[in-house]
Amino acid sequence: MGCKTMWEFEHTITTEAKKETIWALYSNFSKWTDWDKGIIFASLEGPFVQGSKGLLQPEGQEPLPFELTNVEPLRGFSDVTDIPDAGIQIHFTHLLVELAEGTKVTHKVTISGPNAEQLGPQIGAGFAEGIPTTMESLVSLALEKEREHAAE
Repeated sequence: MGCKTMWEFEHTITTEAKKETIWALYSNFSKWTDWDKGIIFASLEGPFVQGSKGLLQPEGQEPLPFELTNVEPLRGFSDVTDIPDAGIQIHFTHLLVELAEGTKVTHKVTISGPNAEQLGPQIGAGFAEGIPTTMESLVSLALEKEREHAAE
């Protein structure tokens, strides 16, 4: 049992969007479907802080409970979805780093647990395919909101 198997995928993009705008999109759970097309429903019970729990429903699947494991405003957050029936845990990390040229956005997913070696690549393939697209949607929505705001 000492050996921990896991599967990992990470993607980073740099955008001119401000980290405050992206953070506002992250923290508005009910609107996640605006930029994450792989999700048909998202909710958070309580504030956007460590320990809050919520539900996320990926397209074509049952709603999955998750818990925020780390929330650092304007810097990033992490959450975990435990799927005991499958013998895996899915950890998501979203990071924002301010650069001279804009904001560096990194999304990382780690699948761990006794069945991670077997299920990780299968489940992970969908994440690896979807995450870059989701991130493009996120930053383009952030830029759109900034343009709207500037036009007011």
